[in-house]
Formats: sequence, structure tokens, C-alpha cells
Amino acid sequence: VMDPRLSNTASMADYCLPTWPGSEAAVLLAMARIILVERLYNGEYMRRWVNWQDYLAAEHSGEEQTFERFIELMIDLYAEYTPAFAAKESGLTEESIVDIARQIGHAGTAFAAHTWRAASAGNLGGWQVARAIWFLSVLTGSIGTPGGTAPNSWNKFVPAPFLKPSPSEVWNELLFPPEYPLANYEMSILLPYFLKEGRGKLAAYFTRVYNPVWTNPDGTSWIEMLTNEAQVELHAALTPVWSETAWYADYVLPMGVGSERHDLMSQETHAARWIGYRQPVLRVYKERHGEAVQFTYQANPGEVWEEDEFWIELSWRIDPDGSLGIRTYFESPYRPGQKLGIEEYYRWIFEHSVPGLPEAAAREQLTPLEFMQKYGSFEIPREKAPVFSLNERELQPAELAGTSVDERSGKIARKGTAIGVMVDGKAYEGFPTMSRKLEFYSATMKEWGWPEYALPGYIHSHVHRSAIDHERGEYLLIPTFRLPTLIHTRSGNAKWLYEISNANPVWLHPDDAERIGVETGDLLRVSTEIGYYVNRAWVTDGIRPGVVACSHHMGRWRLETGSGTDRWASALVALGKESDRTWRMRQIEGIRPFESEDPDSARIFWREGGVHQNLTFPVHPDPISGMHCWHQKVTVEMARADDRYGDVYVDTNKAHEVYQRWLEMTRPQVDRPDGLRRPLWMIRPYRPGASTFRRQG
Repeated sequence: VMDPRLSNTASMADYCLPTWPGSEAAVLLAMARIILVERLYNGEYMRRWVNWQDYLAAEHSGEEQTFERFIELMIDLYAEYTPAFAAKESGLTEESIVDIARQIGHAGTAFAAHTWRAASAGNLGGWQVARAIWFLSVLTGSIGTPGGTAPNSWNKFVPAPFLKPSPSEVWNELLFPPEYPLANYEMSILLPYFLKEGRGKLAAYFTRVYNPVWTNPDGTSWIEMLTNEAQVELHAALTPVWSETAWYADYVLPMGVGSERHDLMSQETHAARWIGYRQPVLRVYKERHGEAVQFTYQANPGEVWEEDEFWIELSWRIDPDGSLGIRTYFESPYRPGQKLGIEEYYRWIFEHSVPGLPEAAAREQLTPLEFMQKYGSFEIPREKAPVFSLNERELQPAELAGTSVDERSGKIARKGTAIGVMVDGKAYEGFPTMSRKLEFYSATMKEWGWPEYALPGYIHSHVHRSAIDHERGEYLLIPTFRLPTLIHTRSGNAKWLYEISNANPVWLHPDDAERIGVETGDLLRVSTEIGYYVNRAWVTDGIRPGVVACSHHMGRWRLETGSGTDRWASALVALGKESDRTWRMRQIEGIRPFESEDPDSARIFWREGGVHQNLTFPVHPDPISGMHCWHQKVTVEMARADDRYGDVYVDTNKAHEVYQRWLEMTRPQVDRPDGLRRPLWMIRPYRPGASTFRRQG
């Protein structure tokens, strides 16, 4: 486990590697070099499934175009990534780097690796960390193999509904700004700055299970946006629990949580694909006891709507006669022209979109819907939904009709779009990349303005060790972890979870605590580029020297005594502007026992609920991936005389200046001869119509 903090997972590891945050790619590439030099790589897998032909043709066209020459060039490319170099960057020992590299090589196709949040989402260039760890999986041929690492969709199943609208034919640069053509997701973290710059305005804005005021960096800029009707005319917060963002909504629309709604889910729990069906508990109870229920809100506590029914009803009100073309997607597939019923929606999916489910239901003399209502889950038979080596699915003759094959790379394309790849004389589906192979060499990176990063590499983070001066009280703050009992806004109503975890002190190594002059429980002031917050110290050997850490998922707050986030999880605060540019939060009252219908509310024994640190973080959008780089360069000192626990101070003008500095790091590709806004081949969660990808005129 690579983690500068002794996490629960790290405490169970055979090797705990407390790397300096952001140095992980240097370590991983050093391991890759050892695997290459000591010939521990899976040569046959790489020959077949790495796009080495593209790399040689593009960068070494005058040399021998053979796989053997490719290996030689790779060893030369990574010559600087010695164990000594990686040890210097990361603070690890050379011996541990060499030992683990050899173990990875010997594990072969049973090597499994995973990266989540801290390294990839914490650092400038963090996406190269993910790329470097994937490189190890490529070297060992352990992708989609038993014991290996599966691509993220190979063990999930998403069934198709009865009718899906075509993609939007409108390009929205508030979602997809020209500065970030390679971002996988929309750049929602930058919305307040875009509107402040005059890039547009919103007539209506839904925050659906989204709490940007609390979760995102620089939440006060979100408050300024949401309270400015010249930027956002109407804001509706669709939320299962009260959120800090809901304070600034025109409409707060309570939405049922997992036990209060119908829902489908599928997770990567094991080497299989399965689907789960959640149902609203009280509605099911009433129906099983003979009580008719038309809408789930009639059974839910507080008449809370379930989301599916809300969108059905809203769409019929927006388009009552169907003339707008919206209502048709919410009409029953069984009763033409009639309003879709909630059970009909799932009934159709279970009858038509889940392989093997109708047959399994028939064996028990049940309909597919009755089967799922009874059991709640279904694992799709392996022969109908394989999970290993999906890239080696052979294309059928009908799929190859009208295609062409590139002689050098083997890429199979139809009308310019890659659909597969020839490998050793056979036509395979391949991977969902531009080359249909695993891309050691990214032509996309070169084409879109970043040729220096066409290969797996190491980018100095914005919090690289050289940027931190401990003599001036500077530290690297890790805010990307959470205590394992809480999850974002959604656990704010879970009293027993907050009984277990109810504070987020700042982790300090004993050496750093001595330098600062504090002990566990003392107040600290943690200052960022745009402000500061005041929290308690927790002195522990579980963090490496020079690094401090503070858990997110805490620091909930409310503006009124009797409403807002549940009182066992939130402090009552005063939050407001001190000037045109500065905001200050001070806690009026921490968590206290209170009388209610729940006797547990009088038994609350904790008095502090954490500190809202994210308010003090400026946005750090990576210039390539667009990912917010969460790690912060901070100064840490003893609290000052007037500081109080939970104090937060923010300067939103400084926040905008930081945004502008990071924006200047981008390389917009707005003058391409082909007019493309973004690469066509990249898969995205939300994707407009293909025609919108090209600028007109």
C-alpha cells in the first residue's frame, strides 16, 4: 500500500510505503524499469496488445520496426528511473522498491492494482500515477485475467431501458470548456468562475444529490453564484438529506434514499456481472398487506418522492400533449400513450435487458419482475456475460462488413471509426481506445497539444517536496481521505455513524508537532492560498513527517437551530461576508443533546462535529485531465489569541486569482483545421451528439 498515512488498509499490508504525495509515478516507473531490465514482463501479451507499432512509426520511423527494438527503446526511455532516483523522490528505500518490483513481475497475470483518490486526484499530473500503475498491469499481462485487474466496466452490468433519447445536439461550453478538451467529466467545479467571467448564465439549475457548497473546493464562491440571480435564475436542490447547498436553493426537493425508492445497482464485488433491485420498504410493506399505493411518496415518511416518479410527473407537466417530444420517453411501453408506471419501467428492463433473467424466473413460475421483487438481485450467467479477456472477443463476419484494415497497426475501421483490431490474423474487438489496443503511446496526447506526455511519465506535483519549506512552517496537507464510517453528505442523517466518528483533527507527526509547539487537542491554524481554518491537532506516528492530513466528510453546519443538517452531525454557525471579497464562519454552538421524538438525541455525548476545511481550498484543475488537484500547500501554526475551534476565513478574490493561474496552464486547441472540440473516440458519461463536436464556420 502506497500511502503517506497509516490507513486501515495500510495497517493490514505486507508492505506499507509512505511515499511523499505525488511521487508515486516515479516509484512505479522505477518498478517498471526493473521488470523490463530483468525480463520479468509478459512479452507475448505486450506484442499482441500494446500499440508498439504506432509508437515506432511515429517516433522512430527510421529504425527497425520490431517488438524487440521496442523493448530496447523502452529500457532506454526509463533509464533515469533507477531505484535511487525513486527513493530520493519518494522517501522510500531502494531495497523495498526493487523487492516489490520483482514480486510484481513474478506474480504475472495474477497482479492486481488499484488507485483511488489521493494520488490520482490529489496532485498536478496525478493522472500519470494511474497511467503508471496501469503500465505495470500491461507489462505483466494481468488485465482482465483471473487474479488480475479488470477494466472498470467489465464486472458491472447496466441494462438498457425501453427507450432512450438521442444525444443532445447542443454543445455547452459551461460543461465542456475549450481549455479542457481531454477532461473525461464536465468541469462542474469551475462553474462559479465561468459565470463570474460572463461565459453564460443559468435559467434553471438542478443540484441532484450534489452538495457543491460543502463538497467542492471554495464553497463560498458557490454561495456567491447561487445567490446571484443574474447568474442563476432558479436553483432547485434535489437531495435525499438536507445539505449546505440547500440553504441557497429556491426549491428544496426531498428525494428518497435507498430504502425509499426503486433503483438498480451493480458493483464490482467479484468476477461476475450482477444486478440488484432496490425497493421502497414501506411501499412494499403496504402493498403486501393489501393496501393500494399509487405513488411511493404516499408510503414514505414525510411524503418524500422517489426520484423516478418525480421525473415522470415533471415531464408530463412540462409536455402534457407530447408536442415537445419529451413525454414520449415517459409513456408506458405496454399502454401506448399512457403515463409510464414505476413497475412498468422495471418490468420491461427485467423482461428484455437482463440476459438469463426471464429463464430463471420461468423456472420458478414467476415473471421476471416478480423474481426481482422476491430476490432483489440476479447474477447473469457467465456464458451470457463473460468477464475475462473481453478484448479477445472475435468479431463476426456481419460486424466486419464494410470495414477496412490498417496494414501497419491492424486497426479495423468503418467510416473512420475503429471497431476492432487484427492480431495474429484474427479480428478482435480489442479495447475501447483509438488504436483498439493498450496505448503505451498516446497519439491523442500528441495531437491535442501535449506531446511530452504521449508516454507514461512522471510530473512534479504542485506539492512536490521542493515546493515545501518546512523552515517557514509549510506542510503538505492531505484532505482526500475519510474515516471509513462516513460518506459525503449522505451520512449526515446517520446518528450511529456520527457517534463512532465525530471529529476530523489534523494529523501531525511528533517531530512536526514539536516544531510547531503543540500537543494532541491543541488548536491549530491551517492556512491555504485563500484563507485558513482552525482545528485541533492529533499527534501520531501514523503520518510521515512533513505531511499533515485532515479527513473530509466532516464539518457539517447549519444556519438555524431547528432546521438544516441533523443536529447530531452539525454545528450552528454564523456565516457571512465581512467585505466584498472575504467570508468568515464562526461556530455559535457545537453539537449538543436536545429533546426530540428520538430519545437518543438526549444522549449525545460529543460536542464537536469537525471543521469544514474545503471552504478554504482554491480550485486546482489539472490542465490536462481537468481533475481538481486536492492536495494543498499550507502553513501550520499554533492558533492565535482570537481563533476559535471551527473558524473559517476565505478570500474569494484570491480564489479567483488562483483559478486564473491554473487556467493559464492549459493549452486550448480552438484553431484545429478539422474544427474538433474534443477527441471523438473518448468515452464519456455524458456525450453530446457527434455533430456537435465540430465547430461550425
